[in-house]
Amino acid sequence: MIIDFHAHIYPNKIAEKASKAIGDFYNAPMAYQGSPEQLLESGSKIGVDIYIVHSAASKPMQVESINNFIIESVVEHTEFVGFGTMHADYDNFAEELKRIKAAGLKGIKLHPDFQKFQIDSPKMDAIYDVLSDLEMPVLVHAGDYRFDYSGPKRILNVHKKHPELKIIAAHFGGYTEWENAMEYLVGQNVYFDTSSTLWKLPVEKANEMIKKHGYKKFLFGSDYPMWDHEDEFERFNQLDLTAEERDAILYKNAQKLLELKL
Repeated sequence: MIIDFHAHIYPNKIAEKASKAIGDFYNAPMAYQGSPEQLLESGSKIGVDIYIVHSAASKPMQVESINNFIIESVVEHTEFVGFGTMHADYDNFAEELKRIKAAGLKGIKLHPDFQKFQIDSPKMDAIYDVLSDLEMPVLVHAGDYRFDYSGPKRILNVHKKHPELKIIAAHFGGYTEWENAMEYLVGQNVYFDTSSTLWKLPVEKANEMIKKHGYKKFLFGSDYPMWDHEDEFERFNQLDLTAEERDAILYKNAQKLLELKL
């Protein structure tokens, strides 16, 4: 079994434009356009059973429409488990978070680099408190040496201030900031996902981080539509993992974290 914990999806009418914007942001070609149908096609090549799907609101006014799209996508595709979005400047966050949880969404995704706010900003504290009360995890785009929004040290600040909040720091705890992830997040009670990392991080370093942080705190993720599932899975298979560790990262840790009935 495989659970892809990191997959972006967009409505078909804007998928190509949204995917291109991400590619331009990272100056990288995109494997797909980001439609739900292409996600299922790509994931089927490696036998993905469940996809944690999400999309980030770059403006407060987008929060509700994006959440509605994710809710509708989860209803339409039984393979999908939804994470909603939230924005630091969205006013009615408590009501919206309660609404999306009631609709079946399991958590939220934040991308501070796109959304232009520091992940440990004090104005986020009330949102984190509600998420903690609702027991909704937050998947955070972590790191990027070009910006100062979501570095590993800032994520540690959030964890220390909100220890009950379940945090998944994407990209091995910090995209292109893996030394900082080692310093500030490895060993903390924070999850990492494997997405958009194994193409660049040397396999020896990835093995070291998994060993030091603990395999029970890792989740497999593709970062679709940036990457093709076959390519990501090939990189994942180069890691030095036991059968137990491999199964935990591929699905068991996600199943336990989200209390999924498989």
